[in-house]
Amino acid sequence: MFVRWLHVITAIAWIGSSFYFIWLDLSLRRAQTLPEGVKGESWLVHGGGFYRVQKYMVAPSAMPETLHWFKYESYFTWISGFLLLAVSYYWSAEAYLLDPAVSGLSASAAILVSGASLALGWLVYHGLCKSPLGRRTGLLAIAVYGFVVASAWGYSEVFSSRAALLHTGALVATWMTANVFFVIIPNQKRVVNALQADEAPDPALGLEAKQRSTHNNYLTLPVLFMMLSNHYPMTFVGEWLWLLAGVIVLLGGVIRDYFNATHSGYSGLRVQWQWPAALVLILGLGIALRPAPVGGERVTPASVSVSDDVVRTIVEKHCVSCHAAEPSMPGYAQPPQGVRLETLDDIRRYSSQVHAQSVASHAMPLGNMTGMTGDERQALAAWLAEQ
Repeated sequence: MFVRWLHVITAIAWIGSSFYFIWLDLSLRRAQTLPEGVKGESWLVHGGGFYRVQKYMVAPSAMPETLHWFKYESYFTWISGFLLLAVSYYWSAEAYLLDPAVSGLSASAAILVSGASLALGWLVYHGLCKSPLGRRTGLLAIAVYGFVVASAWGYSEVFSSRAALLHTGALVATWMTANVFFVIIPNQKRVVNALQADEAPDPALGLEAKQRSTHNNYLTLPVLFMMLSNHYPMTFVGEWLWLLAGVIVLLGGVIRDYFNATHSGYSGLRVQWQWPAALVLILGLGIALRPAPVGGERVTPASVSVSDDVVRTIVEKHCVSCHAAEPSMPGYAQPPQGVRLETLDDIRRYSSQVHAQSVASHAMPLGNMTGMTGDERQALAAWLAEQ
């Protein structure tokens, strides 16, 4: 709980400051009275006070006495996020990280793949930005987008669907923090050092930092969706996980582009095309979120009646070890979310949750550790349909 709340708090701080500075940068306007080297200024009102903010294109002629840096929000978001990944997915790899129906990886091998993929993913992304593609925004965007989709497909081939989508988000989040740690902050420090040495800062340093900051801006919304997806089975049980990731990245980019264009003062088609495009992408989610087949067949209520005894046996075998007043599953002192499934009345009471978790998806049992079969899910679907 501590690690989760640390992650939430630091992520809010990082995203909030990131969105604010993107808005501020795009809202800057030129004025006749601006000092030399100032790109523009923006007037703001908040909390009963007025603020006047100016941005220097490279740096001021002399360093101010106090300079505020924005970096620890990003660092602690990634650190707390990795800790949360470790305590949730590495510590309970059999339940959350692995799915025997997907791959035969051991827990240790899966953890190694997870950590190595995050590091390798950054090297690939950073290499693309540093390559000649980095100077061609459109081609770079296509290459990075293709890498995200390919990564989602790769993760879905080795991890559980829950872990696959979360890892896609973690991969992109790693790029974002690494952009801050390895590019944005070091470049800003070089500018500061040049000023302190009475040298002219290299404008290319600011341009590179701006490029990575823009990437972070467009990737934030997709990362939020993918990082929160593990709480909602309907988002990670799709038949084509890679397609879902691709649609979400596009949709998040379209939404951010609308706000960026609006903040820049554009009008007309420049701030109108995003609405129909977003609608098409949202409709596309209906395809991307199509439930995955179980046991080769899509689960639908069977035409034959299923007895109470059959359902009781299925639930006792696969669910009651966790969902009981006194769970027998190690690590559980009480039933998850207070859901008990020890009697038929309990199953009827939570029928919608049972259907969502074990029929419409196979999010439960966790990691399918008890080996629930497609026939058992089919029988459960038939019984639930009769209630």
